[in-house]
Amino acid sequence: MIIRSAKFVCSAVTPEQYPPDDLPEVAFAGRSNVGKSSLINKILNRKKLVRTSKTPGRTQLLNFFEINELWRFVDLPGYGYAKVPVEVQKRWRPMVENYLATRVNLRGMVWLLDIRREVSKEDLTLWDWLRSKQLTVVIVITKADKLSKNKRNKQAASIAKSLGMKARELIQFSAISGEGRDEIWQRLLRILES
Repeated sequence: MIIRSAKFVCSAVTPEQYPPDDLPEVAFAGRSNVGKSSLINKILNRKKLVRTSKTPGRTQLLNFFEINELWRFVDLPGYGYAKVPVEVQKRWRPMVENYLATRVNLRGMVWLLDIRREVSKEDLTLWDWLRSKQLTVVIVITKADKLSKNKRNKQAASIAKSLGMKARELIQFSAISGEGRDEIWQRLLRILES
């Protein structure tokens, strides 16, 4: 995929703050520190478009990015990080659910799971919710470079089983090597151009 332009549009909490609903959007979701920002930067061939941090819980708003003047990516706040103040945690869920449930130009979601972690109750809750909304979801397991090939395949199979899927339906991704980038784009284009 050739990226001619990629720019930050705005951060938002409420629908009134969203950009117009004139371009197809894909949301990126996952636990805090799963690598959402790194993945977006890597697939867009940008180093610092989306701010990355080693500290979980940094993304606290919906962040909109315009790609090639054709689509938008929306970086959602990560879930599951306990050290964020309780009042902030309480705002996140309704903010994200409202966006996912009401945004008319939302075409799908890229859901990131860390290959080194088992699927949590929070992950399963989100998965059930996404399926109930019949949202198209691309599941990417990140940090694939952190495990040996044998461990990666075992872990991918375990994650897939927890979600009631086959391991081949998940995309293994590395922000270091770029492994999985082309496959992510193939699935994104199917969603965005449908």
